[in-house]
Parts: sequence; C-alpha cells; structure tokens
Amino acid sequence: QVQLVESGGGLVQAGGSLRLSCAASGRSISMYALGWVRPAPGKEREFVATISASGDSTYYTDSVKGRFTISRDNARNTVHLQMNSPTPEDTAVYYCAARDSIVAFTSSRYYKYWGQGTQVTVSS
Repeated sequence: QVQLVESGGGLVQAGGSLRLSCAASGRSISMYALGWVRPAPGKEREFVATISASGDSTYYTDSVKGRFTISRDNARNTVHLQMNSPTPEDTAVYYCAARDSIVAFTSSRYYKYWGQGTQVTVSS
C-alpha cells in the first residue's frame, strides 16, 4: 500500500507562486507514475500534470502550460507541483495520485492511490 500526503497549499495572490508537495509512504514510488489532479467544471477531475516514473515524460493540461512544473524526487519519495503565476481559475483542491506503472495516463481509473488533497486559493 502507498499513502500519499499533500502539503503546501494555501492562499496566494494571482501572479505569485506556490509549491505543492506530495510525500509517499508505505513503499518506494520510484517505479510509479504520478499526477496532480483537481476538480474541473463539467468533469469529475482534471489532470493538471503527470510525470512518468523516470521523470523523462511529463504532461500538462493546456491551461497551466508554461506556468506549472511537475517534478519528482525518488530519493525522498516525493512529487512536487511548482505553481507560478497562478490565477483565480486555479483555485481548487489539488490531489496527488500514484499509478503502479512507469507510464502516466490522464484518467482517474488508472490511478490506485490518492491523497486527501490540499486547498489552493488564488486571490485576484
């Protein structure tokens, strides 16, 4: 079993920056694909970013490209989401998700492990 705990959420002004972290415990996630997910209008969830197990392959939803960066530290069993220049539209609860495969997908059904989420509020 893998337990995921997010941190780093909070209130940030538009144009500022925020770094989310997700710490995994229970087993090494070095061979797991990881993702950051948030609720989205008209969708159950939206994958904001994903990263493969090796870190060589990343994905970003269009609305965050050029502003957010996903990274992982396998030695520390963590994954991060650097949020630069957030906008009020980025306000959401952000969840960390892990998939026991080296390849990341952008569908919730492929992810077995989920954190409890961390609230991000962007003020204008």
